[in-house]
Amino acid sequence: METIMSLTPTLGKACKAGFGLLLGLALPSMAMAADASLTIGMSTTFTTVDPHETSSSPNNAASRHIFDSLINRGGAAENNPQLATDWKVLDPTHWEFHLRKGVKFHDGTTFDAEDVIASLLRARDKPSQAFASYTRNIKDVTESDPYTVVVETTVPDPMILNSLSRIRIISADHAKDSVADFDSGKAAIGTGPFKFVSYSPGDRLVLERNDDYFAGPSEWKNVTLRMIPDNGARLAALLSGDLDLIETMPAEGVDRVENSDKLQLIRGQSTRLVFLGVNVMDAPTAFITAKDGSKLEKNPLQDERVRRALLMSINRPAIVDRVMQKNGTVADQFVAKGYFGHSDAVEPVKYDPAGAKKLLEEAGWGDGFKMTIQGPAGRYVNDSAVLQAVGQMFSRIGIETAVEVMPWSMYSKKYTTGDYSVFLGSWGINTGEVSNPALAVVAGRDEEKGTGRYNGGGVNDPKINKLLDEATSTLDEASRKPLLEKVSELTFNKLWILPLHYENVVLAAKKSISYAPRGDKYTLAYDVKSAAK
Repeated sequence: METIMSLTPTLGKACKAGFGLLLGLALPSMAMAADASLTIGMSTTFTTVDPHETSSSPNNAASRHIFDSLINRGGAAENNPQLATDWKVLDPTHWEFHLRKGVKFHDGTTFDAEDVIASLLRARDKPSQAFASYTRNIKDVTESDPYTVVVETTVPDPMILNSLSRIRIISADHAKDSVADFDSGKAAIGTGPFKFVSYSPGDRLVLERNDDYFAGPSEWKNVTLRMIPDNGARLAALLSGDLDLIETMPAEGVDRVENSDKLQLIRGQSTRLVFLGVNVMDAPTAFITAKDGSKLEKNPLQDERVRRALLMSINRPAIVDRVMQKNGTVADQFVAKGYFGHSDAVEPVKYDPAGAKKLLEEAGWGDGFKMTIQGPAGRYVNDSAVLQAVGQMFSRIGIETAVEVMPWSMYSKKYTTGDYSVFLGSWGINTGEVSNPALAVVAGRDEEKGTGRYNGGGVNDPKINKLLDEATSTLDEASRKPLLEKVSELTFNKLWILPLHYENVVLAAKKSISYAPRGDKYTLAYDVKSAAK
């Protein structure tokens, strides 16, 4: 590998700032013809404009309006060029990124390697450690030239691109500025599609269009992100015309929106999978007995035919349509088609209660058994209602099923430890690829390796474990992809967990608005278009 010099941020940016201001005075941008404004009702509250202080979905979505990243995480969790135009692996612990030339910060200064170094190290070293999960493997960031940086990792890290997509790039001039400086706007200077105007904590963030944005200007001259976590107030503001678009459409207002001549529902599929965990450990499981209540000598859930019969008995389309009020999409594996690690070799399981009864007979459980299934109340969308519906469907194939729901604080203490027999689980797959959920819920539990932390069913398939070991140490995506596809195939053809649905993204908007929801549920003003366009 060629020699690379480390770079420490210097005062050189001050010179660039003066030059940028002169350019701004000499060559003012032509004003956009359109003066359209957009106001979005956010369903959650973000807490700061400092993009490195707190990592949460609301904060990270808000920061994307002002700041860019090296990598743009797309709506389907794909890695797209943003401030980095391309990248390559130099060796297992060094990644090289070529930076986009000609990009300006909102104050007119020029973007270059110095800003990348300052931003990544600031995110890594900030006392809040909010981005530690993304920066923990970053050992150093260096420059080869003003438009080439090298990220050195402590270990081979195939998820480094995903990690870098989460870290926003700020001006090196403001690397030492405080959270208050960002919230006041003094330091809130990015390269993104919108410029900071004002921020009122707990209320709104006001933005104006960056007419010189390298990817092309938004059609919205002014954007306001209003924080309205109360469902009723957010819906009322949309109905009154104060808002153009709202997140997390309340179910109680669906009919009013659908019957409106001026409003529309916008639905999309998120990456949150809801599933049933099944206890496949050797010992008889605690919440399954014979119909007379006596203990069983073996665990019926260890038989793949029994697990398949359970899934075949669940009318998942009906649950999505009625229980979820169409706010879900039937799932057959960790991620939907188009996401990294989705396998076409996974065989979808169709609703077939008669076939389910036949499978139980073949497995020696034709007379059924008695079972209690557990789940949380208020943790996932309509979770307790979903579990009640599933329990009724199990009972129809001869498995006498009781349903027990409890507050998340009680439920979460046991559902990952093998205490339950069949239980409701969920995983938000924000990485958009299979290794993230597989390592958590089906990899063999190994505290030293950090795998299987949420594997409440006791799954321990040697083939899956080996594939995940290989996939998480393979940097080349083309080589890693078939490994994760095989993990999907083994998990869901053997039904180590029973997939139910992906939770949907449901927004409401004026009919003059066009928007394609993202899998990560971020609502980004730059992606909102006029329906007339």
